[in-house]
Amino acid sequence: MKVATPPPTALPRSLLVLGGTSEIALATARRLIARRARTVWLAGRPSPALEQAAESLRALGADARTVAFDALDPESHEAVLGKVFAEGPVDMVLFAFGILGDQAHDERDPVRAVRVVQTNYTGAVSAGLIAGRGLQSQGHGSLVVLSSTAAERVRRADFIFGSSKAGLDAFAQGLGDALHGTGVHVMVVRPGFVRTRGTAGLPRTPLATTPEAVATAVELGLRRRSETVWVPGALRLLTAVLRHTPRRLFRRLG
Repeated sequence: MKVATPPPTALPRSLLVLGGTSEIALATARRLIARRARTVWLAGRPSPALEQAAESLRALGADARTVAFDALDPESHEAVLGKVFAEGPVDMVLFAFGILGDQAHDERDPVRAVRVVQTNYTGAVSAGLIAGRGLQSQGHGSLVVLSSTAAERVRRADFIFGSSKAGLDAFAQGLGDALHGTGVHVMVVRPGFVRTRGTAGLPRTPLATTPEAVATAVELGLRRRSETVWVPGALRLLTAVLRHTPRRLFRRLG
């Protein structure tokens, strides 16, 4: 029997995070726990960091559990996600896994370049189809996908990462269309440069943001049942301009 679809303003009580050590994901989990979330599954490669992340959420009063998940092992995704959905309804699935790679090195090493794409895109295709089916079978839930403004127009400086995010972004939009009318809400979140441990040392860009700001935007998007969220919002206009910038000029922007 399907669970009744929650009202549009409802925030999740149960949350599955794919990429359980992500700073953005943990900031989002903390914000949702402060609102109403009580059960949080952190999925990622087994590590002390994953266990520490779960413990930090337990300290906030959540029932935080860990489950092994590897984006590069799609054959295991059915069993991993099936285990979580078998434990009870999942109100929200957050896709927060991915790697930046190193553009200069990855251009010289195609195997490394493929690893970036497989992690950021093909791993999400597998997990996204399975998570979408799980949410649809229970009749409600949100699937939130952390994309990037890099997906809007790929730059020379990071075209391997950007192309992987472009694929992810397009897939998430298509999945949202496929699930429209089923009670499942798919939301694509496009942050700009986020200041985290993973981006420390990289040149900062205008309109840089923080994990906490992304978490705030995710909450607002859930309340509004948004399909696309930009963080910060001003990036929507900026990327619209860049999208229509002549290619000859765009190359000079780096």
